[in-house]
Formats: sequence, structure tokens, C-alpha cells
Amino acid sequence: MTNPHFLDPDWWRHAVVYQVYPRSFADADNDGTGDVRGITEKLPYLADLGVDAVWVSPWYPSPLLDGGYDVADHRDISPDFGTLADADAFIARAHELGIRVIIDLVPNHSSWEHPWFKAALAAPPGSPERDRYLFRDGRGEHGELPPNNWGSIFGGPAWTRTTDPDGTPGQWYLHLFDISQPDWNWANPEVPAMFDDVLRFWFDRGIDGFRVDVADSMAKHPDLPDHVVNPHTGFGSNDKEPGAPHWDHPGVDEIQRRWRAVADAYADTELGGRIFVAEAYLDPIERLVEYVRPDRLHTTFNFDALISEWSAASQRAVIDKTIPAHESVGAPTTWVLGNHDNVRVATRYGKPTTGRDYSVAEPLESAGDPIELGAQLIAMPTDLAIGRRRARAAALLELALPGSAYIYQGEELGLEEVEDIPEHLLQDPAWERSGHRVRGRDGCRVPLPWSGAASPFGFGVDAEPWLPMPAHWAGLTAEAQAADATSMLTLYRTALRLRRERGDFRTDALAFHPLDGGDVLAFTRGDGTLVVVNFGADPVTLPAGEVLLASADLADAKLPSDATVWLAV
Repeated sequence: MTNPHFLDPDWWRHAVVYQVYPRSFADADNDGTGDVRGITEKLPYLADLGVDAVWVSPWYPSPLLDGGYDVADHRDISPDFGTLADADAFIARAHELGIRVIIDLVPNHSSWEHPWFKAALAAPPGSPERDRYLFRDGRGEHGELPPNNWGSIFGGPAWTRTTDPDGTPGQWYLHLFDISQPDWNWANPEVPAMFDDVLRFWFDRGIDGFRVDVADSMAKHPDLPDHVVNPHTGFGSNDKEPGAPHWDHPGVDEIQRRWRAVADAYADTELGGRIFVAEAYLDPIERLVEYVRPDRLHTTFNFDALISEWSAASQRAVIDKTIPAHESVGAPTTWVLGNHDNVRVATRYGKPTTGRDYSVAEPLESAGDPIELGAQLIAMPTDLAIGRRRARAAALLELALPGSAYIYQGEELGLEEVEDIPEHLLQDPAWERSGHRVRGRDGCRVPLPWSGAASPFGFGVDAEPWLPMPAHWAGLTAEAQAADATSMLTLYRTALRLRRERGDFRTDALAFHPLDGGDVLAFTRGDGTLVVVNFGADPVTLPAGEVLLASADLADAKLPSDATVWLAV
């Protein structure tokens, strides 16, 4: 084992976590789809990369109508991905290599293929089976109108009407996401009890934690009232302002405390306690950090860092508000630049607009829907040379900040968003639900290139991958980059080694450092590490110090545009 922090009970406070999207990581059985055995075979690569944990996106049985987030069975592995025995072997091998394992928990909704939803459809209105979900009679003279005006995140209404056994129209069911994802009724005690069992099922198999999908959505206002209309969609807004009836509603806290109690019961086991990381787009940050109070979840993604534009002022504003807010509740910060829901970093930073300027004091009306934001970005032209240069600099900025950090698979290779997937191959539900207006998230989910000169680039042997891979990725494979001292992969490996070795990065100490000239962000970590990021167009003269790592070549002790350096001072 090469990870000296593996058995630290507080490993999660400074962990670097690598996200695996299992369908697109590695295809061991050569059927065009990634699988659990493929992940297991690549664990030595992740150990060499230097990560502390791996987060696996949903691997459960699913019709894959929303990339696996439509779960049909929370206690099994999709046959497309393998078996429970494969999962057990993966967990054991990861632990042997000093890597913790986090998997997804999807608590807002199930698949319409879930046995409980099938039973609900077969049962009459008012039955116990239907009460596990949110079924309601429609409005209008004949119930022909949805129960309220809520809109789906993926477009269209958030309600779908059922058909009774005699063929007549029946009740409606709520789905804040795709039609295939009916929302659970968390007010029914059977639902939280079932999820308690799910947590224990995976904790008992050795899982170290859960990433909680849409952690702010489970509780709804009991009256399911209409919401303020979004003029662009005509449906109730999905903005997450305080008081929204279906986001961050009172009751979420009780659910999270219940989960924390389940996790804390494992504190005395060999691997220590289990942890949670929340996915929640909430503003202002004071609302978000409520989720990581000591009796609730452990960490929460900081999406402000992901949404922020590429400028010193905006990045400084994010850091200035994020660290104190988390310190106020005793939680570490959690930095994230990309994931399976967002345009890839190299593409996003190569756009004319790179994000929101957080240095502007105006309140944010919405934390931003990632799918809509992605659609806006894809419509813009991309300069990949600039994008990759900034992605290298952003990686060293993220990995230098206190707290934990997440890396989405392929970021360490500098992969770009695949923006030209043929329309007939698009699978994200946003494509159909938006009337072919929003292409969705498939572009960041294209399988990884591992080796070779042609598709499937070692993802499998010769089977056509489930999404097409660009031919020019031959120069971006892990094999090609491992032999290149200047590659993105080498940069990540070196950064993660230094982050693990240097005590300055194991502390929470950060102090901004005054540096004259340009659009520059500079700060010290601990007692002896200075981090400088040049967001401006002109080179910046560096203070004296030993160069530990730089994202670009330095000349005459100057840091070029769109670059980051770590200095020992």
C-alpha cells in the first residue's frame, strides 16, 4: 500500500477523489460498455496517479434512461456492469492499494422499472403501494391537468398521467427529472427505512461512503403548491431560492441526520466511519454549509468553483466565501472542477465566456442548472489550446487549496467535450425532453482512451464503444501521456505526489500573498508553499523560491499567461 493516509479516520478531510463513470471507464468484457472488472483492472493506474479514493457513479440495475440514475434495484449491480461478486472484488482490491471507495446514492427517485413502482401502478389510488411515491389526482373537470405547475429539470412538465387497467386516464405521478424517474414519497416511513437498509447493505460490503445525488430534493412541501412560473419554460421555476416547495425544503435535515447516525455506527470498524458527500446547487453558501454540520453530512461539493469564470477576482471571491463558511460549521471544503453533468474543463475554459463572475456583489437568482448551462456553452466556439492551458493551471489551483478535491475521469488526460456526437446517438434524456434543443451531457461521458492509435483506444479490445471516440484522441491516451514528461497526466501525477508528501498541503492554513502586477492570485499554504496563478495576458515576475511544479514553462523567473506555479519559500 502506497497511501500513508489510508487508515486515517479523517482521510476524507484532505482526500483527492477520482470519479469513475462506469459505462465509460474501461470495458473488460469487450461489449462496448465499461464494467466493474474494467475498473478493477485499472486500479493500479489510479494508485499510480495518487488518488485517495474512487467515486463510482451508479452501477445499479437500470434501464439507463438517465445514465444509471434511474435505479431499479439499490442492492445489486447492473448485469451490463457485472455482478455483486465483481463489486466485492473491486472493493477488496481498492483497499489493498490504499484507495477508499465511494458509490452513488440516488434518494430522490427510482426507475419506473423498480418493483415498488410497478406495484404502485398496479394498485388503486390511495393504496399503500402508491403512497411510496407521489401520486395525485389531476386538476380540471376530468383530472386532465397536472396536479401543479412544476417543471421537470429535463424539460416539460414534472408530472405524467397514468392509465388505469380499464384503459381510462388515471392519476398523475411526480418526476422532477425524467418521466422514467418517479419521485419517492419521503413522508412515507417505508421509504427512509428502505434506504437505511441500502446504506447498511453497502457499508457491510466495505463501501467507505456515498455521494448523495441531488441531496436537496427529497423533502417536498406536503401540499405540493404551484410555484412561481419560469417565463422561459411556462412551468414552475426550478430555481432553488429559499422557500421553494421542492428544493432544500424542511425535512431534508431530518433525512440527513438519520443517514449520519447509520454511518456513525460503523466508527469502530476496521476501516473507521463511513462518510457522505452531498450534491446540491444552493446559494448563498450559508444554506449549503447547513448540510455539513457535525450531525448531518460530512462534505458537499463546492459548485461555485466549477461555475466561476477564469479570473483572479472571481476565483478569489469563491475562495473567500467558501473557506470561512465551511470553517463556521467545522467542515472541510470540497473543490470540484468537472463531473459527468458538466462540460469538460478544457472545453469550458476555452470558451469566450468561462463562467460567472463571483466578484460581482449581485445576488445569484439561481445556482444554475448544469444542463442548461452546458447547452449555452456548447453553442459557443472553443479554443482548445487556451482551454487546455487553463485546465492545467486550474488543476494546480484546485489541488493546492485546503480540503478535499475531486477529479472527473479524463481530466488528468486533458480530454475535451465531444461536441459533435451524431444526433441519432445522443442518449441524455434532456435531448428528447427539450425538443432537441439541449444536446445534454453525453459529450463529457465519452469512453476514455487508454492506449493505441485507433478507436476504441484500449477501452475495450475491438468492440465499438457505446459513444464514438474522436480519432485525434490517439495523442491523448494514458499510454502516450505516461511517457511524456510534459503531459497533463504527468502534471497530475506530480501534483498529487507533492500534495501527499508536503505537510503544507495537509493543513487548513491559507493566507493570501500580495503580488504586484497583472491579474494574479497568490497564496501561501502552511509555512513554506507559495501558489501563484496568472490569469492575465502578460507574464508575471515571481518572488524568490524553489520551483516545485509549474503548469507551463517558466522563463526568466516569470510565470506566463494562464499558468500556475508551486514554489517552496
